[in-house]
Amino acid sequence: MAIEILGKVPVGVSNRHIHLSQTDLETLFGAGYSLTVRNDLSQTGQFAAEETVTIEGPKSSMANVRILGPTRKETQVEISRTDSFALGVKPPVRDSGSLEGSPGLTLVGPKGKVTLDKGVIIAHRHIHMTEADAETFGVKDKEMVSVRVGGERGVTFDNVLVRVRNDFVLEMHIDTDEANAAILGNGQMVEVIRN
Repeated sequence: MAIEILGKVPVGVSNRHIHLSQTDLETLFGAGYSLTVRNDLSQTGQFAAEETVTIEGPKSSMANVRILGPTRKETQVEISRTDSFALGVKPPVRDSGSLEGSPGLTLVGPKGKVTLDKGVIIAHRHIHMTEADAETFGVKDKEMVSVRVGGERGVTFDNVLVRVRNDFVLEMHIDTDEANAAILGNGQMVEVIRN
């Protein structure tokens, strides 16, 4: 069966990071605290904050883990599989916001600690696109596609989740483990395919 090339998308590599609820932000940094914008991210309204925290797992801790804003309804910690081994947790691969049954860990900020009973995930690789992009590619929201990477260590990523919303900017998000395996960096173009 022939492979159908649907189009090309740029890559965004996602390092470990945290999305905080306002309640947890205030526990970690103080009452009434607001995040400080360090730099805007590619997705509309999203930013990397100046603030970082330490995350503590059963085996080890990681300092200076970046917080992404704005605040959300629930706190979510996104790490790679390699990070999970070091920390001693076993997070599932999940779409953002799907936190039930995921493990927790402890967040340490300058003013306090938060112990999560859930919220640690390995983010499902996904492509952000608008409705117009989805029409151009011939795909629908929540559809799974494959992405082919050329080059020295060419690979094909299967089970790539399509996420469609009109404030999205076209980009495929993968974590550092996936990027390192394929020698991929931010902005490199990859092919979206259907088998």
